Amino acid sequence: MEQRTKTSARPLGAALKPRQLTMMGLGSAIGAGLFIGSGAGIQAAGPAVLISYLVAGTLIILVMWALGEMAAANPDSGAFSVYTAKAYGPVAGATVGWLWWIQLVVVIAAEALGAAGLLATIFPALPVWLMALVFIVVLTAVNLTSVKNFGEFEFWFALLKVAAIVGFLLVGFALLFGLIPGVQSPGLSNFMGEGFAVNGFGGIATALFVVAFAFGGTEIVSVAAAETAEPARSVKKAVRTVLWRILVFYIGAIFVIAAVVPVGSAGLKSPFAAVLDAAGMPGAATAITLVAVAALLSALNANLYGASRMAFSLAERGEAPRVLASVSKARVPVVAVLASVAFGVVTVVLELMFPEMVLGVLLNIVGSTCLLVWTSALLAQLALRLRADLEGTELPLRMPGFPWLTSLGLLILAAIFTVGFIGEDSRPQLLSTFGLVALLAVANWLNHRSGRVAGPAEASAGDKKPVLID
Repeated sequence: MEQRTKTSARPLGAALKPRQLTMMGLGSAIGAGLFIGSGAGIQAAGPAVLISYLVAGTLIILVMWALGEMAAANPDSGAFSVYTAKAYGPVAGATVGWLWWIQLVVVIAAEALGAAGLLATIFPALPVWLMALVFIVVLTAVNLTSVKNFGEFEFWFALLKVAAIVGFLLVGFALLFGLIPGVQSPGLSNFMGEGFAVNGFGGIATALFVVAFAFGGTEIVSVAAAETAEPARSVKKAVRTVLWRILVFYIGAIFVIAAVVPVGSAGLKSPFAAVLDAAGMPGAATAITLVAVAALLSALNANLYGASRMAFSLAERGEAPRVLASVSKARVPVVAVLASVAFGVVTVVLELMFPEMVLGVLLNIVGSTCLLVWTSALLAQLALRLRADLEGTELPLRMPGFPWLTSLGLLILAAIFTVGFIGEDSRPQLLSTFGLVALLAVANWLNHRSGRVAGPAEASAGDKKPVLID
């Protein structure tokens, strides 16, 4: 294989369009956690789960503002890993980067199997293992061709999810206002009296820990910003467009579900389908299942992209094997893509060979990773913004209300961690994730202590010239 040095200081492509980045930011927050898992939050808190979603939605808005500010000023495929390294040192940055990469490659397997399992409920003749393999192969091919193809796939995936939410809201509010012929409106009786918060403050707090994970994946926007032609302008547009829409879609959908489906109902296992059934919509369960499959495939596509870019960035900084920084003529980190998907494939195979013995354990270990990534992003923004303000540095995008809103985000995260450690079900997950963080931190510290990692100047993305492969 011929190898030649590329002279550009920007090794990856710049073909993502603003509309793709904006839709990616919106679509990444609308996943299977909303379509399938939102019933768990309502079961825990009743209609008062709206408070939990408002708090969690406020948190993700603050995190996106913080990431947007840093990404606009310094677009980099390592995103929050790079920003953490700039703020608190290379060991901290590498730890966050590897933690996120591990989470994504495990989740890739979960999403492939989840999408295949859901599709098997409609087409039982199709083997789950075969569908999972097809999903992985097709989306790997998408990621290997060019970032433009990835962006276009994500754009249409996200558009489908947004269209599904808009359609659901139209049907839901028509049902609540009694506008559907022959169907009686359930009204707002579920919100009255003690039924609003069936388990009191404890239920709201428990639901907060559950629903926070529904917003996982929004951080992918800060990674993708590095491959847009005008990162600062694209990030500004994505952040300002996405923020209010996330709350409208989430709060609107949860309001409709909580109003229509009572706590304790079996319909909360598939809440969107339950609402559509109540509205007399035929084929509701099948339609929602197909949308959930699309949501899982969208997440698989985005997570493979994110994992490969993080591996590329770690290699560029000397925190991973240098071969992961190799790029193709299309400016795609081919080795990083293949290495990332390989771990997902191995996990899928092991899960199929040993059902419920592999994937569940891995997901438990990385289950709280997104909370730690958001914490690192806010802490990094706090330090870097203070530094920029002290030095008088102009920023293309400035998070409003600094430092108070950044501090508010950290307080919300502290509350979520506290609730998680109190809960008997969530405590093992948090402890496992923190144990993984400790192992990664020690490994990265030893790597730096051994002298195998280049110094900051030598390892910076701008000074390293990637290898271009055929």
